[in-house]
Amino acid sequence: MKRRPSLAVLEARLAAAERDPGRLEALLAELEADSRAGARALAERFRARRRRSQAERERVAALLALRDELHRDGARTVAGVDEVGMGPLAGPVVAAAVVLDDEVDLPGLDDSKKKSPRARARLERAIREQARAVSVAEVSASEIDRLNIYRAGLEAMRRALVGLRATPDHVLVDARTIPGVAAPQTPLVNGDARDGSIAAASIVAKVHRDALMERMDRLHPGYGFTRHKGYATAEHLEALRRMGPSPIHRASFAPVKQLQPPA
Repeated sequence: MKRRPSLAVLEARLAAAERDPGRLEALLAELEADSRAGARALAERFRARRRRSQAERERVAALLALRDELHRDGARTVAGVDEVGMGPLAGPVVAAAVVLDDEVDLPGLDDSKKKSPRARARLERAIREQARAVSVAEVSASEIDRLNIYRAGLEAMRRALVGLRATPDHVLVDARTIPGVAAPQTPLVNGDARDGSIAAASIVAKVHRDALMERMDRLHPGYGFTRHKGYATAEHLEALRRMGPSPIHRASFAPVKQLQPPA
């Protein structure tokens, strides 16, 4: 009696046949007809995984639908731009501008706030590998104090766009219009959750700023920047009261301002 291949061997054959739809379907049909419950369960797991993968590809494609429509209308280079770090008491505002390639493979692409640090890091590497252009810009705490936080966020995004090696002929931006940018802009409310290019920019900016605040923790120990990234947590506020502001604190923000000596 001919010995049937083990489930491990069958699973390896399925994986090897993924790029050959005809061969893959024949293997799945063979498994589904197998008398072994384990073989049939393997086929169902594989089909379910393929359904999930297809659904994720369609979700990401929907996030890029506006970019693709702009391409059809003649825009050759569409940039997504977003900023992070508007709310913290310390550190810069960071913005990123990203021009994604026409074809990308970015499962999990979404608003950076919805991703874990590990997922953001994985996506950030994939975005940089697959993007046509990526630019990151910072506006420092002292500039924030001079400009005000709203204008600082706009300035960070403007700098990120200027830094792109591929000049965009259309810009997709999260909910605002950036001054001093010649290209037409489309502001999208909740854009980092609605558009793939903006989501990619939010991820790149977030990973960059988090790494920067971890370096700042080593330069200015005691505040806990690695843990809270400059946001007004109880730990951070207690450290501010105990140690006073550091050089990277935003002196114009109320919890920091009230600790400054009078002029």
